[in-house]
Amino acid sequence: MVETDRPARPTRAERVAELNSLARTTPGVLTVLTGALVLVSILVGVLTAVGVRGRSAALEDLAQRSGPLSVAAQDIYRALSDADVTATSAFLSSGAESAELRNRYLTDIAQAESAIAVAVAAREPAEMSVGDGPLDVLSTRLSVYTGIIERARANNLQGFPVGASDQQMASNLMRTELLPAAEELFAAESARLAADQDRADGFPVVEVVLGIIALAILIITQVYLRRTTRRVFNVGLLVATGAALVSVLWVLIAVLGVSHNVDQSRAGSERIGELTETRIAALTARANETLTLVARGSGGAFNDEFDEIFPGLESRLGEAGLPDAETAWAKWKQVHDELREADDGGDYGRAVDLAVGEDANGARTHFDAVDEDLGTALGESNTVFTDEISQASNAVTGTVIGVIVLAVLMAVGSATGIWQRLKEYR
Repeated sequence: MVETDRPARPTRAERVAELNSLARTTPGVLTVLTGALVLVSILVGVLTAVGVRGRSAALEDLAQRSGPLSVAAQDIYRALSDADVTATSAFLSSGAESAELRNRYLTDIAQAESAIAVAVAAREPAEMSVGDGPLDVLSTRLSVYTGIIERARANNLQGFPVGASDQQMASNLMRTELLPAAEELFAAESARLAADQDRADGFPVVEVVLGIIALAILIITQVYLRRTTRRVFNVGLLVATGAALVSVLWVLIAVLGVSHNVDQSRAGSERIGELTETRIAALTARANETLTLVARGSGGAFNDEFDEIFPGLESRLGEAGLPDAETAWAKWKQVHDELREADDGGDYGRAVDLAVGEDANGARTHFDAVDEDLGTALGESNTVFTDEISQASNAVTGTVIGVIVLAVLMAVGSATGIWQRLKEYR
């Protein structure tokens, strides 16, 4: 049997040289450009879709999780503060308990319990297993507080002096455990909200850079084809270029719209934080005002805290742009000075009447006016926040599908356009 010589296999160096030689030819250059354009088109579609989806997810969290949870934390903080103020005011009403104050207290407790339930339901089981977090404290200690309040109320209605001690005990529990936990929860939810706003905001650097690279390669390809084929237009490449340009502009416009709305929502959430702090300060001042009277001669510490907090409310209300609340504050201050003068002068009954009576010129009436104005402003700010997040979500609606379709169109247009020229070399 005669053996024939088999052709020698080309070495790696020879294969590389052959590829380099092919790459220098017009068909080789066009093939490389086709691969580059298809690859860039895929990258543009995938990375842009991922980036936009990340923003959409952040906006969904703002609308469905961090936003509502921030409101829930705000509600807990306010409701607990108001409940303590109202319970103390009702206690001072003595035997003639005010049905209005009683109902307000019960409403505050119900709102706090409802908001706590919302916050707990949004947590993962692992988040609730620590045992000493703010929600754990709120969930377990609120019932203790309400129990002491009911005992104080019962003793007070029967004229037992121990009721005052119970009332102070309940208020101390509120001020040392429940309100600090509510404040911690509000701060945590506000931080979570700010983090989601940061995730939704920001310039789309990667998406825009990839889009510009795709446009640059498309322009280079068309210039090259014009020089080598003497043909001015290539329909496939023109379609691909249009798709790339539309993709970049679409993402830019959508993201800039989102950034504007998120910035507006951030301003809204900052105002919500400021208004909440002002409202809590007003509630704390009111609690100290009434607790001073409950203590009957031993409430100096409460009065000192009132004097420390109350003057700062005027500037806070002015900065918040609430002239009606400022006016009510000034009237409240005037009545407070009168009730302190009466109490210090031994006219305890008049002091109590000025503090919790239903007179139109009483401290309770003016405090309620301040609180109501702050509540209205908070409601308006919450509405602005919700509307801005809704508009931001609308700005990116359909963008993910749109950029994927445009990326496919870009890849198909590029491949088709160059393939038409490659066929001419066969």
